[in-house]
Amino acid sequence: MNKFVDEVIIDVASGNGGDGAVSFRREKYVPRGGPDGGDGGKGGDVIFILKKNLKTLAHLKMQPRFYAENGQAGMSRRKSGKCGKNLYIPVPPGTLIKDSGTNKLLKDFTTDEKEWIFLQGGKGGKGNWHFATSTNRAPRYAQPGKPGTAKKLTCELNIIADIGLIGLPNAGKSTLLSVLTNAHPKIAGYPFTTKIPNLGVMGYKNSEVIIADIPGIIAGAARGLGLGLQFLKHMSRTKALVYLIDSGSPTVLSDFFLLQNELKSYSETLVQKESLLLLTKADVQHDPHIVEKVGQTYAPHPVLHISAVTGFGIMELKNRILRLAGKI
Repeated sequence: MNKFVDEVIIDVASGNGGDGAVSFRREKYVPRGGPDGGDGGKGGDVIFILKKNLKTLAHLKMQPRFYAENGQAGMSRRKSGKCGKNLYIPVPPGTLIKDSGTNKLLKDFTTDEKEWIFLQGGKGGKGNWHFATSTNRAPRYAQPGKPGTAKKLTCELNIIADIGLIGLPNAGKSTLLSVLTNAHPKIAGYPFTTKIPNLGVMGYKNSEVIIADIPGIIAGAARGLGLGLQFLKHMSRTKALVYLIDSGSPTVLSDFFLLQNELKSYSETLVQKESLLLLTKADVQHDPHIVEKVGQTYAPHPVLHISAVTGFGIMELKNRILRLAGKI
């Protein structure tokens, strides 16, 4: 996911139907053979197909125009033209497809859907043999194919995860994600190591929980500062949020409120989600009363002290995450 793209505008068009043919039967000893023009082929459809292994919309940005194949014209001897090939556009789970002109939501892909026929190709025109009558036995008219349909779409990706990790830069989100799940995010001892959302799957007690980590949030994120704001939309589908606070922070008693205020400025819905507050880096914070102090300030939010480095509190955290995700 080096080139993470979560929004792109694309042009799509279904194929035109092929024209019907004007043709007459010409065979030896049959000087006045009737009309035998075949029908045009149907244009190709535009079909969105869900691919669970995709994690980004980068492939759509590289090729922003998608046109299905046109149907071929009819032929003599009542042979129909070949139908145009359908065009399949793969998208990852959580993709929203909107009309770029009206911003109307057309489709919301969840993990359950397989494919969606968005635009049907134009119908092929009828050949001239369809138009023969008792008074016009040699029609020189065939029906033209119907044109396809073109649309400009906005595709947005909202990652589907059970749990979202929220924290200030360098709060230990990436380290925790690597400990809990199979993810391998970039980890370093400086802020903004995480520049794109990371997903991991926590397997525990015969259950699987998808956990998402986004770049750290700073004061003013709701006004566009930092990196976290542009990815907050990926928290919209989560069942619960886990707030991470560095237990050694000099502002440990106000960091949580800073995070909540920024989330609230972005969306009231986010701060209403069920949550858990994690005090991280217990291996470097030796105050035995830190949980009690923070718990009194943040009541009634549940507080847990952990260390992703030593494993302190990780088992209890896994159990709480299962409950937050509704797995137990």
